[in-house]
Amino acid sequence: MTIRLKLTLAFVAAMSVVLAATGMFLFLRFRSELDSSIDRGLRSQAFAVQALIMQADNGLRNAGSGLIRHGQSFAQVIVAGRVTDWTPPLTARPLLTPRELALTRHGPILLERPTLPTVHGPARLLATTVRGQDGRPTMILVGALLRERDRALSVLALLLALGGAGALLLAGAVGYALSTVALRTVESMRQRAQTLSVAHPGGRLPVPRARDELWRLGTTLNEMLARNETAFKRERAFVDDASHELRTPLAILRAELEIALRGEDSLEELREALSSAVEETDRLSQLVDDLLILARADQGKLPLRRTPVPLDDLLRGVAKWFQAQAEAEGRRLAVSATSGLELVADRGRLEQALANLVDNALRHGSGSISLFCVRVDGAVELHVTDEGQGFPTDFVDDAFERFARADRARTAEGSGLGLAIVRGIARAHEGEAHAVNRGSGGADIWLTLPPNAPAPDARTMPRPRPVASWG
Repeated sequence: MTIRLKLTLAFVAAMSVVLAATGMFLFLRFRSELDSSIDRGLRSQAFAVQALIMQADNGLRNAGSGLIRHGQSFAQVIVAGRVTDWTPPLTARPLLTPRELALTRHGPILLERPTLPTVHGPARLLATTVRGQDGRPTMILVGALLRERDRALSVLALLLALGGAGALLLAGAVGYALSTVALRTVESMRQRAQTLSVAHPGGRLPVPRARDELWRLGTTLNEMLARNETAFKRERAFVDDASHELRTPLAILRAELEIALRGEDSLEELREALSSAVEETDRLSQLVDDLLILARADQGKLPLRRTPVPLDDLLRGVAKWFQAQAEAEGRRLAVSATSGLELVADRGRLEQALANLVDNALRHGSGSISLFCVRVDGAVELHVTDEGQGFPTDFVDDAFERFARADRARTAEGSGLGLAIVRGIARAHEGEAHAVNRGSGGADIWLTLPPNAPAPDARTMPRPRPVASWG
C-alpha cells in the first residue's frame, strides 16, 4: 500500500468518524425535538379531555372527535381500573397494566409502545390522574401514533447517509489530491537520487521553497551527500596514496628477488640482495600495520589497555630509546616532566605516538629536542618540540592527514602515516593532536588528553612496538 493511499484512507477514516458523530448528534437531536413536540400535544389533549369528562361521563365517545384527531390520536378514561370512556378505535380494554396504573397516582407518566391492541403502529402515551365529577380519582390516558415521527426520522437518516457518503467521496478525492501534491517533492527527490553518484560529485536533491519537513529532509540528505562525497574523495586519495607507497617497496623487492634467482652474482652480492629484500619486506609489513591501526582508529575500534601512567616515567622512557641516536647526530634530547603527574591511558599507544613525534623531530628537525607535559584546563598535554625550520606554512593544517608529507614529491624517507597515527591514538583516548610552528623556530606537536577518560574498548591486546611508523 502506497503512502498516498495510506494518507487518503486515514483522511477518509477520520472524516468517517467526524461525519458519523455529527450525523448521530443531528439524528438524536431531531428525534428529541419531535418527541418534545408530541409530548406538548399530549399534555394539551389531556387538559382538553379533563375538561370534557367534567361535563359528561361519555364525552369521548360523543364529542371526542372534536378533541382527538382521528387516525392519529386516541384517549381513554379509567376509573377504579375500569375503562369508562374511550375514543375509536379503542375498546373497553385498558391500555395500561395494573402496575402502570398504580404509577399514575404519583404523577403523570410517559410511555412508548411499539404496538397496541386495535391500534396499528408505534404510539406514545401520556397517563395522568385527576378528580372526576364525583370526586373519585380518574385516570386520563391520551396517545399519539408515531408514524409521522418515524417517517420524518427515516427521511432524515436517508439524507444523512447520502450526504455522508457524498462527503466521504469528496474527502477521499481531496485527501488523495493533497497527498499527491505533498508527495510530488518526494517523487522529484527520488527521480533525482537515481541519477546521483559519489563518483560524479556535485549533484544534489531538489528541496521545496517552504521551510517545512520536506525541506528539512532534503537539506539533511544533501548534507549527507556532501559528507559522502568528502569521504569518497578521501578514501580514493587514500587508495591512491597507499598504492603509491606499496609500489616502490614491491618493485625493489621484485628486482632483488630476480637478481637472486639469476644466480650470476657472488655469494656476497646474493646476501646483499636478500638483505635488501628483507628490509623491503619489513617496510611492507610496517606499512600494513600502520594502515590497520588507522583503519581501526577511523572506526573507533582501536583497542586500548588503560592503566595509570606516570608521565615523567613515560617521557623519560621514550627519550631513552632515542638517546643514542640523538648523541650520534650531536643533538640534545631533554625531558621536563612534573613528578607525580599521571593519567589513565594505554601506555603502549602513548609510547608509540611520542616515539613517532621524536623520530620526526630527529629526521626533519634540528637542534635540541624537548619532551614535556603540562596540565591545561584539567587536560594533560604531551609536547615534543625541536629547533628546526618547522612545517611549511601551507602544510600545518594537513600535517595529520594520512600520507601527508611536506615533501610533495615523496622523495624523502617515510610513508606519511606517522602523524596520522598520532592523531588516531589521541582520538582513541577522547583527545586530539595539534601542531604549530614555534615563533623561535622549529615545530611544536602535542597531544591533548583527558586525565581519566572512560575506555571505549576494554579488550586487551599485545603492546604495540614502541616505534610503529615513520612519517
